[in-house]
Amino acid sequence: MEEKKVLLSIKDLVVKFHVRGRILTAIRGISLDIYENESIAIVGESGSGKSVFTKTFAGMLDSNGFIDSGDIIFNDDELADTLVPVNDKVRATLSRIEDRLNRASKLELGAATYQKIMALKKEKELKGTLSEEESEAIDTKIADLRFERTELFNMKQTLDPSNEKAKIKETGARIDAMDKEIKALEKKKEELVKEHLHALRNDTQYNAEYDSKMKVLKAQYDEEIAGEVPQAVKDRNAVVAKEIYLSKERVSTTKKRITTERLIRAVKKAMEIGVDLDDEVQRNSVFDAVTLRVKYLEEVDDPEKGKCLHGYCVINSAKIKSEAEWTRIRGRRIATVFQDPMTSLNPIIPIGKQITSIIMKHQDVSEVEARNRAIVLMKKVGIPNAEKRFDDYPFEYSGGMRQRIVIAIALSCQPKILICDEPTTALDVTIQAQILQLLKDLQKDLGFTIVFITHDLGVVANIADRVAVLYAGEVIEMGSVEEVFYDPRHPYTWALLSSLPQLAERNTELYSITGTPPSLYNKIVGDPFAPRNPYCMKIDTIIEPPMFKITDTHYAKTWLEDPRSPQVEKPAVLKDIHTKLLSTLNL
Repeated sequence: MEEKKVLLSIKDLVVKFHVRGRILTAIRGISLDIYENESIAIVGESGSGKSVFTKTFAGMLDSNGFIDSGDIIFNDDELADTLVPVNDKVRATLSRIEDRLNRASKLELGAATYQKIMALKKEKELKGTLSEEESEAIDTKIADLRFERTELFNMKQTLDPSNEKAKIKETGARIDAMDKEIKALEKKKEELVKEHLHALRNDTQYNAEYDSKMKVLKAQYDEEIAGEVPQAVKDRNAVVAKEIYLSKERVSTTKKRITTERLIRAVKKAMEIGVDLDDEVQRNSVFDAVTLRVKYLEEVDDPEKGKCLHGYCVINSAKIKSEAEWTRIRGRRIATVFQDPMTSLNPIIPIGKQITSIIMKHQDVSEVEARNRAIVLMKKVGIPNAEKRFDDYPFEYSGGMRQRIVIAIALSCQPKILICDEPTTALDVTIQAQILQLLKDLQKDLGFTIVFITHDLGVVANIADRVAVLYAGEVIEMGSVEEVFYDPRHPYTWALLSSLPQLAERNTELYSITGTPPSLYNKIVGDPFAPRNPYCMKIDTIIEPPMFKITDTHYAKTWLEDPRSPQVEKPAVLKDIHTKLLSTLNL
């Protein structure tokens, strides 16, 4: 894939959810590059993290979900390029921002001493409270009890009062006992904190030493921040002021002023704590806390806008906080086709209107032009008599035709990435084949990238160039479709392939994977597939395997690829898999 442009680069992505007072880690450190005009399949069992992973691309996580760490860099030059006209009013604003930054830069002169002051305060604070280990131990017990209480309460609601009174009473007593235990733990924590605080207050020697050290440090700090800001720092501040102005111009009009203030405060705080603002990575992180940073490039003369500030925005979807920024991406650049077309379409709005509304929102065209474009799209996706069926309602279409309309809506703004979240699962086998062929034909015609989510490896063979196999929220094998099908290396991939109905022989039992995926509430030790892996070694239960390189395009995260591991034969059903699949999948 070296000759292709990386369209989406995911690095060490971690996604978590707040669930009933606990944290569930759905995506655990995925790194993956998605290329221009390719078809990549994301494969795995239900609950492996396929849909959650792709929802992060367009900011569609549920309200209780959040990206804990990692980056999702969307490489789109047109979207990243930023031009802002400059006039006397803008220059006056830039001058005010620059002046505020120059005054704040005095804090940089004393940043090293400030860090010592904060470290001394932190030391005293920790001395007067529980250690991290003590606090975590009690908090974990409380969180586990609250989760168990919630599960018990929900179960109690399902009991029938007419014939399960004894069980209801017993469950209520257990809930009351848990409430008392939670309160006892909370009180214990409070008392322990009081004990630590009392001991600190009575430690006269420590307090005297603390006051003496703090007095010296504060005097040193006051002297340092009274110095003169170097010219090099002022020159840097002039650039940072332009970047603040460029960055706030990408948010909605109502939030421009508050975004400017937040960025100035964020930069000032960074100066105070000693962040190196000359370092690109560190400056990005300062801006990302508020909004995406636009890197200032130059001042240019634009034929239409005149004098302009020119900048380039690194579009990191993991850091986007502005709805205006998401509006530029969602639909326009990244679109999604969901599993059930009826849940994607409004049943009381005509089909044509649902397509034209999207076109008009994102492409700034008249209703007449939007209608013409919608009819062309309907024809492209295979809707017969598109002009006559334009005003029909969703219930007047068959399941396959509804899914074609959903595809038309997704493609109406000519996105660069089309996410297909099991788009054929709700359809019969004949229609599945038609939809898959339609997607392949449209990709050739319109030139977009397909990210295909599925648990059906038979579908993968027909649609994908590359395959990423997910298990327990991480990529455990990745390669071209030929490599993953004909030379799989991870035992989980072996299990998925073995369960293909196409490989089953007459009068034999269809293979199924024993056990269930691990709980994503808990920290996973070793290989997450180890408890279900018939080839499990001792090391699988202790140490997480690295991603082993098999070829330039094929990787597998299993200790079986370590040169020191014993040689293991693949399951017998996978022998001569090439011939078997050729006869059933028409490859």
